[in-house]
Amino acid sequence: MQEQTKSHSFIFPKTPTGVDGLDEITDGGFPKGRPILICGGAGCGKTLLSMQFLIKGITEFNEPGVFMSFEEPSDDLTLNVKSLGFDLEKLKADKKLVVDHVRVERSEIEEAGEYDLDGLFIRLGHAIDSIKATRVVLDTIESLFAGLDNQAILRAELRRLFHWLKTKGVTAVITGERGEATLTRQGLEEYVSDCVIVLDHRVIEQVSTRRLRIVKYRGSTHGTNEYPFLIDDDGISVLPITSLKLDNEVSSDIIPTGVPGLDSMFQGGGFYRGSNILVSGTAGTAKTTIGCYFANKQCENKERVIYFAFEESPQQLVRNMKSIGIDIGKHIKKGNLQIHSSRPSLNGLELHLLTLRKLIKEFKPTTIIIDPISNLITVGSEQEVRSMLVRLIDMLKANNITALFTSLNKQTDNFRPDLAEESVSSLVDTWITVRDMEGIGERNRGIFIVKARGMGHSNQVREFVITSKGIELLDVELGPQGILTGSARKSHLFKKTMSDIKLQNEISRKDREIERKRKVLEANIEALRNEFESAEEELSILKATEELQEKLNSKKK
Repeated sequence: MQEQTKSHSFIFPKTPTGVDGLDEITDGGFPKGRPILICGGAGCGKTLLSMQFLIKGITEFNEPGVFMSFEEPSDDLTLNVKSLGFDLEKLKADKKLVVDHVRVERSEIEEAGEYDLDGLFIRLGHAIDSIKATRVVLDTIESLFAGLDNQAILRAELRRLFHWLKTKGVTAVITGERGEATLTRQGLEEYVSDCVIVLDHRVIEQVSTRRLRIVKYRGSTHGTNEYPFLIDDDGISVLPITSLKLDNEVSSDIIPTGVPGLDSMFQGGGFYRGSNILVSGTAGTAKTTIGCYFANKQCENKERVIYFAFEESPQQLVRNMKSIGIDIGKHIKKGNLQIHSSRPSLNGLELHLLTLRKLIKEFKPTTIIIDPISNLITVGSEQEVRSMLVRLIDMLKANNITALFTSLNKQTDNFRPDLAEESVSSLVDTWITVRDMEGIGERNRGIFIVKARGMGHSNQVREFVITSKGIELLDVELGPQGILTGSARKSHLFKKTMSDIKLQNEISRKDREIERKRKVLEANIEALRNEFESAEEELSILKATEELQEKLNSKKK
């Protein structure tokens, strides 16, 4: 039991790479004190990745490094990486970095006797000892043996080089060029290295994408898929495939939709914070307007919002929203809203994800809107689109970010959902559809909720109109043939109003008639009462006369 406990508590020693995303898929970084091979074709980022490994080691982990180049002179290398914010001259002045260029020319080499790397070992060992380096980069290994034809000596010296690096206890990154049938030209480096990473730069349908794959990693678990990576002003960023577990935290907070009348269609009065919302519909059904309403409301509530627009520029979006009474420009000035506009074909699917991930890290938004997500289909196959959308939603849920996607449906395909809609509809928490409701010679807009996980919602199709004052959801009007919209609604309301007026007039006429009858009746009653009183008075006189006559008759007797 004690031995099992020790084996489970053992942590494989690793050196953090400092490359965003790479430590995640390597489960902590490169193997500490061992050689790592990074191979790939021209322009795939081998030199940059190895240089970033050195720079981040110095700036973030205080680990000095040695960069030995066999191709680029030190001055060219310093200039090339300066555009990425790496100041090699300062690091060299601080005794944290040594950049050495070993010039190897085939025309100046003559094979005589046995060839060995003792001179390189002395030169590299002196550089390591001078600054007590723990990280070393050799770029590229093929150039070192460019002048040799004896394969037996070459392989023996390669093995000796890797063994020597291990004995020095440095974490060494060796770059190599891709071979025809092997990972490297010599085909030996991948076997003697403890970790092998292959970089690839491919172009599919005129869209370029760089990808990274860990071929092997001795002694440690690691990601085995292909991972896209991005080279930008900050260096290299790697994007993992997707979350392996659905264990993200959820919130019960409700945030408003921002659209007047739409909140009442949800039992909770809006969306759950951290949920994903899909607004799908055909062209011209106000998907972008709904997205801007949501962004505007979030900004008014002091939330931070990123709006990805693949069809409109920020200026055009601000102008268009002003025409319906929404001023999103003020939120941009305050810094609560960022609008990023670009054509989907500018980057591949993965690079859009990497850009989004980088913006999340820098801006720390609580809400993200992508308008429309269906445009990304143009830069990838069906499988790539599905994979990208799953990664996107996983990333947003992991950061508890509320996301609203819009998706454009095709008008000619009403029976089968659009690819983006089909791919994302089962993943999102709330699905709202806006559609055209065509009547006799007119086109109206309707909105309804397809689903809302964890929340009761209306099953009505509500008509809405867009005026200079914004969106207005109309009450449901039912006619003999179902829900009425547009002119039919207006005609029905007119007829209903006229009917109400007629009914009111009829009621007033009846009231007046009854009033007249009441007055006649009261007059008749008054006349009868007067007649009765006259008869009663006459009767009383007769009674008095009779009584008087009786008194007179009694006196005569």
